[in-house]
Amino acid sequence: MATTTKAKPVRASKSTARAAATPTTKKLRPLSDRVVIQPSPHEETTKSGIVIPDTAKEKPQEGKVLAVGPGRILDDGKREQMDLKRGDKVLYAKYAGSEFKLDGEDLLIISAKDILAVVES
Repeated sequence: MATTTKAKPVRASKSTARAAATPTTKKLRPLSDRVVIQPSPHEETTKSGIVIPDTAKEKPQEGKVLAVGPGRILDDGKREQMDLKRGDKVLYAKYAGSEFKLDGEDLLIISAKDILAVVES
């Protein structure tokens, strides 16, 4: 008489399960009157087809707001309300803010006073 054995299900190890998980993007919460901006990409060729090298490109001055801080605290202890919201398209001062990379994206954190205008469609 032949006996059959039931096969036990194979479980993935913890390290295998972690590797299969999708990475989560980090969320930023700017402080005070700071704003996180994703600069808009600029064209890398001119209308006539000339390719512009990275060293000759101007810094972009337009971008999309990704996160807004709660606003700075005034002298009387109240918080100043921010005029910006997530998703706004803005123009900002040419050399404003601090550039950094997060999850492979170039981002910029600037003070609200360095934002010149909101671009409305």
